[in-house]
Amino acid sequence: MLLLIPGPVTTDARVKAAMAQDYAPWDNDFRQTYRQVCEGVLAAAQAEAGEHAALALPGCGHFAVEAAIRTFVPPGGRLLAPSTGAYAARLQKLAGDAGRVAVPLFVGAAERVDPQAVAAALEQDPTLTHLALVYSETGSGICHDVPELARIAHALGRRVIVDAVSAFGALPLDLRTLPAVDAVVLTANKCLEGLPGAAFVVARRDSLEAARGNAGSWSLDLADIYQHTLAPSAGPRFTPPAPTLAALAVALDLYRQEGREARLARYTANMRTLYDGVSELGLTPYLPRDLQGPIVVNVRAPDAPTWNLQLFVDALKRRGYVLSNFYNTEQPTFRVGCIGAFGADQMRQAVDAMGGALRDIGIHRESAATPLRFPLPLTA
Repeated sequence: MLLLIPGPVTTDARVKAAMAQDYAPWDNDFRQTYRQVCEGVLAAAQAEAGEHAALALPGCGHFAVEAAIRTFVPPGGRLLAPSTGAYAARLQKLAGDAGRVAVPLFVGAAERVDPQAVAAALEQDPTLTHLALVYSETGSGICHDVPELARIAHALGRRVIVDAVSAFGALPLDLRTLPAVDAVVLTANKCLEGLPGAAFVVARRDSLEAARGNAGSWSLDLADIYQHTLAPSAGPRFTPPAPTLAALAVALDLYRQEGREARLARYTANMRTLYDGVSELGLTPYLPRDLQGPIVVNVRAPDAPTWNLQLFVDALKRRGYVLSNFYNTEQPTFRVGCIGAFGADQMRQAVDAMGGALRDIGIHRESAATPLRFPLPLTA
């Protein structure tokens, strides 16, 4: 069964094998694994160990996004949060529920964040101390130019929080060149090709020191987690998802062997194969090719009386492929993840299976598109 969702992803057999044993979280050998994983995440962010720390939390990406907002934005604080889609909306809700004020900035459903609009919003409202960004918006498939937006924030004296959950490990990120970024949020089960259950925040050490007392939650206090890491024999603060972290240690080894650029190229090849393939089936991708990111492709639902997303998902699953049974776009779509431990040949087979699944639910279409050529997105 191949997972075609934007996380959790299909994983390498060696990653799965690491889950097949029990681990004692405070055993010295596991403490070493824990530190190894954090160091691997730090390296993937191209961060300096003396300036940054990688902090692990149990749970999904939303846990870490909330932790970052609570830790780095004081109660009652205000942050600019461009409304890039469903996951930006979730970030805004997490901020509001935590007693922070998320000020939205309108972004069209099929648009990238406009750097000039961000600069203008920050200049017009000096009470905005932070800019909060979603790097890869899986609701739409658009990837935003986070490094450029972070540089703009830095020039205006503002701090930055980045939700890089579905971007980290594939899209460019060099924290050595982005001093305004307080926190980058990620999980094990996206582009790092690990398993679900572990989230991380890569954060500046000086910002963590300055943020003590902000969080209002012991469980989600990154400043407290950071203080715990400073002990000579530091390990997990609370019981961690030990098997997930052990699997991530293997996944990070595989990541280092492949390299970020090669992983991005593989995902981009998956995306191109999918985009062209569904077009040949007579379907219409949600985004034009110049906006389509390499992480997830949303496809407009067929205009057919027998279309039913759950029936399509079920028919495709019988053929060996799993899709999400929900969508986050205004118009009905189905979304297909391009990330995970597979390549373009398998994606080509998946497209063939989609054609078969459409026929299974009574939708027959002739080939209606010519394959398109794509530039490699965001390869800085």
